Amino acid sequence: MYEAMMIAATGLRNQQMRMDTIAHNVANVNTPSFKGVRLDFKDALYTAGIVPAQPRTPDGNQQMGHGVMVAGTSRDFSNGVFTTTERPLDLAIEGQGFFTLENENGGVVYTRVGSFNIGVDEYDAGGEDGQAAWLVSGNGFWVLDINGDRIQIPEGTSSISVDTNGMITFTAGEEETMVMLGVFTFTNVTGLLSVGGNNYVETEASGERLPAFGAIIRQGALEGSNVNLAEEMTRLIRTQRAFSLASRALTTADEMEGIANNMRR
Repeated sequence: MYEAMMIAATGLRNQQMRMDTIAHNVANVNTPSFKGVRLDFKDALYTAGIVPAQPRTPDGNQQMGHGVMVAGTSRDFSNGVFTTTERPLDLAIEGQGFFTLENENGGVVYTRVGSFNIGVDEYDAGGEDGQAAWLVSGNGFWVLDINGDRIQIPEGTSSISVDTNGMITFTAGEEETMVMLGVFTFTNVTGLLSVGGNNYVETEASGERLPAFGAIIRQGALEGSNVNLAEEMTRLIRTQRAFSLASRALTTADEMEGIANNMRR
């Protein structure tokens, strides 16, 4: 009986985690470039029970599971719906690929969110004070080019255009400065580690970054969340039913143990 209660408890605990994951997806249905997350399960530890009618070999053992446990989380990196904004610094990636950013600690992170801005900082060059303008993300991280350098906006820039290959053209009067945007992909994008704010970092599971040759950059557009509310509501109902079943199993095991404890000779 105690074993049955523990198995039911694993179901309750893990189905609760699944509901939390679904709630997280639904809460971010309007978050730009958010990628939906799914919780994957696997059987908990197995024990081998000997079947008397079968020889004592691995083939003759009866495998008995002991509940369920979380195997991991998988993220869906399919494209979301694109929304036209007509804002020059709004960029969206059609296909696989990530923008490259440098965070406040000097580390490199990757993101699908292309809502960029112009950041200005002060500098001192030879005793002369000045300002430098940089292309930055919404959370203040520096946007990097194909070589891993910060993208500086030339002084006097009047217009910024980006072609489908990611080439940025800064126009200042009759002068044009061109910089290639750093857009990369990975052999296994699901192996990327989320570090919050729709930013990801490279891991051994993702492999080293590769140039995203097939990616198309769309200027004046943003990618929306790829969360499908209909699918999430369906998963929520299934999760609630599984939670209810595990709860009933726990109650039944408790009642059976109570009957056993109250039996008289």
